[in-house]
Amino acid sequence: MAMPLHRVPDVAAVSPAPERPRRVLISTDTYPPDVNGAAYFTHRLATGLAARGNEVHVVCTSEAGPASADVIDGVVVHRLRSAPLLVHPTMRFTVPARLDRLVAAIRPDVLHTQGHFVVGRAAMAAARRAGVPIVATNHFMPDNLFQFVHIPEKLRARAGRLAWRDFNRIFNRADHITTPTPLAAKLLADQGFEREVEPVSCGIDLTRFHPHAEPKSWARKAFDLPDRPTVLFVGRLDEEKRLDELVRALPLVLNETDAQVALVGKGNQREELERLARRIGVGDRVFFLGFVADENLPQALAAADVFAMPGVAELQSIATLEAMASGLPVVAADAMALPHLVAGNGYLFQPGDVISLARHLIAVLGDDDLRAGLGKASRELALTHDDQSSLARFERIYQEVVR
Repeated sequence: MAMPLHRVPDVAAVSPAPERPRRVLISTDTYPPDVNGAAYFTHRLATGLAARGNEVHVVCTSEAGPASADVIDGVVVHRLRSAPLLVHPTMRFTVPARLDRLVAAIRPDVLHTQGHFVVGRAAMAAARRAGVPIVATNHFMPDNLFQFVHIPEKLRARAGRLAWRDFNRIFNRADHITTPTPLAAKLLADQGFEREVEPVSCGIDLTRFHPHAEPKSWARKAFDLPDRPTVLFVGRLDEEKRLDELVRALPLVLNETDAQVALVGKGNQREELERLARRIGVGDRVFFLGFVADENLPQALAAADVFAMPGVAELQSIATLEAMASGLPVVAADAMALPHLVAGNGYLFQPGDVISLARHLIAVLGDDDLRAGLGKASRELALTHDDQSSLARFERIYQEVVR
C-alpha cells in the first residue's frame, strides 16, 4: 500500500512571524502626579509613544513610598521605593540599586532618559552594561535645582559649574542627545558639552489646545473668577518663575485698566505671593487657582485674555506653548528660550523690569484689535510644535541608534 505523501509547504507562502512593537524604556526622576514641565513632557511622551503602537515602560520614583508596577494610560510604570526629601518635603527621592534586573526583565530596544540625576544615571549605567542604546533629553538648568537644595546666592556660581560638570560626564555616555530648543542646545555647548545636541520640541496637543468660541465669562465662572480682563500664569509657584514681578506689576496695570491676575499651579512661593499681594493693595485682584488637572487646562486658558511668563529658567515652556495654541497673546521675560516663542504674538520684557511688564500688559488688555491679532499670531506659531511631529522624530531617533 502506498504511503501518503506529506506536502512540503511552500516557503514563500509561509507568513513571516509578526514583528513585536518597539520596546522603549523611559527613565525619569519626576513623573505625574509630580507637577512640573519635565513630568508633564515625560508623561505625554510615554503615552504618545504607546498610542503610536510602541511598548512603553517608565521607571521613576514612587510618589507614595513603596515600590510598585502598574499599567497606566497604556504605559507600564515601574516605581522605585522612595522617601521624603528633607530639604523639600513635597518631593521624594530614591536610591536605586543597580537596575540591571529591571532592564533584563524588560529587554528594551532603547532607553530614553529624561535626566542625569538618580534614576536617570542608574538606568543609563544598567543600559550600558546590557548593551542597550541610550537617547538622552535634557530638561536641566542649575536654577531649577538651587531653590530645592537652598544653596546660598554667593555659592551658586560654583555650584552651577560643578552641576554642569556632572551633567557633561553623565550625558556623554548617551548615543544621541536632544533638548527642546536650539537655544537650550547652545546653552549646553556654552557649558562645555562638546557632543552634538539635536533640538526636538516637546510638542503640544493641538487638538486639545485651541481657541474657544465660547464667551470668556463662561470659562471664568468655572473657576469662580470675576468677569474682568484676566492675566494668566500656569506653572509652579516657585522662585525661578519670578511671579513677584507679575504681582508687583498689577497696581500699575490697574492705574490704566480693570484687570486681575490668575495663577494656576502649586509651589513654595504661594504664601509669600499672597502676602505681597495684600501688602501692595491687590490682594483682591490676585487669584490662586491651585492645581488644575490637565484635562481642565484648556478651559483655564479660555478664561484669560493674555498669558504672562516671567520665568528665567525655561528651556522651552510647554505652558506658554499651550497658551499660544489657545490663541492667547504672550508677555514673557527676555530670558533663556522664551524669546523663541515671542515673534509678532506678544512682547518681551527684561527680567526685573516691572514697569515694562506692566506697560506691555496694559497695551494688550487695552486694545481689542491688537489682542486679536497677537492671539492669531500665537496660534500660527504654535502650529509648528505639533506633538505628533515630535513623537515621529523620536521614533526615527530610536531607529537610528538601534541599528
